[in-house]
Amino acid sequence: MQEDQIHHRRASEIEELSKLTGHLAHEIKNPLSTIKVNLKLISEDIDGNDQKSARALKKIAVVQKETDRVEQILENFLRYIGKPELRIIETDINELINDMIDFYAPQAHSHLIVIRPSLYEAPLICRVDLDTLKQVILNLFINAQQAMTGPGELIIRTSKLQNFATITISDTGSGIDRQGLTKIFTPYYSSKPAGSGLGLSIAKKVIDAHKGTIKVDSEPGKGTAFTIQLPLKM
Repeated sequence: MQEDQIHHRRASEIEELSKLTGHLAHEIKNPLSTIKVNLKLISEDIDGNDQKSARALKKIAVVQKETDRVEQILENFLRYIGKPELRIIETDINELINDMIDFYAPQAHSHLIVIRPSLYEAPLICRVDLDTLKQVILNLFINAQQAMTGPGELIIRTSKLQNFATITISDTGSGIDRQGLTKIFTPYYSSKPAGSGLGLSIAKKVIDAHKGTIKVDSEPGKGTAFTIQLPLKM
């Protein structure tokens, strides 16, 4: 009984902290938007024809870029602490994956990445939220792309395992060491210098909300594979 009370108190404290930090993030976004608008207005007032004006515009561009980055950090944080509001519909996972491959194909081509799909021969009907699941898949595609510094392959498979649809997204990139694997879904952990460290944490939260699982296997120098399992409609 005492352990239950402690657990309940901790859960309440975490919920209250999430509300407070979420409110703080929203409060920061308001003046940040004002800063962005004023930076744009200032840059429009500078003609840039002389060397001094050109330097000023360059410095403004740096500040604009950093404010965009802060705004993205806040957006990712708010998505992470928020409870995913799922709009569930019945979807064929194969169709969803095909849509995402078509969407991502031009970007893959520009980075010399060959997409190799291998989809299950029959429909895999799951009850999912299309927008959030597509965002998870796209995030995994982009992670794979960033892991491949040169030409590479993005292997996308779907299959059926008992009562689950399985999506496996593999790359031929640099791989992840053992220490990195233990932290891969930890908030704010990132092996990329400019990474927010929330993309995979949000992905896990979304898959958990679908009552599914996501795991990763990797070997340094050989590549990485993310596997998602989602309950099939029964």
